[in-house]
Parts: sequence; C-alpha cells; structure tokens
Amino acid sequence: MLKAMRKHAKFFYVFFFIIILSFIFWGVGTVDKQTAVPVAEIGKEKITLDEYGRAYDRTVDFYRERYKEKFDDELAKKLKLREAVLDSLIDERVLLIAAGNIGMTVSDEELEEAIRNEPGFTRNGVFDREIYMRILQINRITPEYFENEKRYELMLLKMKRLIGEAFDLTEDESRQISGEEQTAKAFRQALLFDKRQKAVKSYVEGIKKQIKIKVNTSLIS
Repeated sequence: MLKAMRKHAKFFYVFFFIIILSFIFWGVGTVDKQTAVPVAEIGKEKITLDEYGRAYDRTVDFYRERYKEKFDDELAKKLKLREAVLDSLIDERVLLIAAGNIGMTVSDEELEEAIRNEPGFTRNGVFDREIYMRILQINRITPEYFENEKRYELMLLKMKRLIGEAFDLTEDESRQISGEEQTAKAFRQALLFDKRQKAVKSYVEGIKKQIKIKVNTSLIS
C-alpha cells in the first residue's frame, strides 16, 4: 500500500488541499491564534498547535475514508503522517511568503468567481447566497474570514501554476510515450503533473534556505 500511495502524485495533490481546507472548515473562528502555541515558525508566520491538530485530524479522516479498515495508527506511523502534515503546512506558508514577495495578488473578481463556483454553495448548479451563509454559520466562521482564507487558497494555486507552467515534457520524454491515444494522453498528463509538482517542491526548498524556520517537533510526537 505504501508503494501505491507514493506512485500516485495526484493523491498528494489532493492531500495538499486537505491541509488548506482544514483551516477553512474546522471551527477556526473560535481560535485565538495570537495566544495559541506555535508548532512551527516560518519567518514571522506561525503554525499553531491548534491549526496543526485540525489539519492532522482532517487528513486522518480522509485516509480512513479512502482506505477503510486498511488504515490504522500503525500505518499512519509508517507513513510518518504527523511529519507529512506539518511539512505540508510549512510548504504552504513558504509559498504564501514567496507570493507576497513578488507582489502576487488575488482580485475581488477572482475571489467572487471561485466562491460562486464552489459546488457546496450552489442550488441546481447556481450559487445560492443563503446556502453560502448557512454553511459558514454552521462552521462558526464569518464571511470575511472565509474569504480571506479563500484568497490564500487561490494564491497558492496561482503560485503553483506560475512555477509549474515553466516546465514541459522534453522531446525525448514525449517520444517515450506510446500506445492508444487516450492512454498515451493520460500518461503524458500524469508525467507532466509529476514533473511540475517536483518543480514546485524544488522551488519551495530553495525558498526555505532563505527563511528562518523553527519547528517544535516535540509538540506533535
């Protein structure tokens, strides 16, 4: 199972967004992040223990839903899931810092379009503000908070796209792909996706060398 998980890059793409969603829809409106305990500090940014806990719990829920009885505490340890969640949160912060450094922004129009296209906020395929407000209320968060976090999510997407789109398959890589058209296309997309994900990871690791990062691993052990 471990080998299969490592093979599917798209799974880790989903995992990355579990981390983002974990601090949008998990009762975040009741947390005082100024006084919460930091499990990691990235420059002036902090990842609180409470934020980490929400991300970890949501990730575990995702694994259990996907792998059913095959997923247990022992497998979580083998996967080093606690460390992986923290690493993802740190990478996320690094990308946001990098985005700020280059002056990247998310316009009000981009934000509005993204919210209107959220399936959970629609009725019969059309955005419904009543549903939108009700979901936020149930999760005890304000529209202002949600929209700020949505901006962060869109910023991360834009940064990943900006970095990844600078890379494409080489002629040699393309020539090695053969077979039925649809299968070859799917394989090409998977290969390109993996290459761009590695480019983003490499970019993040480079930025990390320029930022002071402090991690308190004892808080997650």
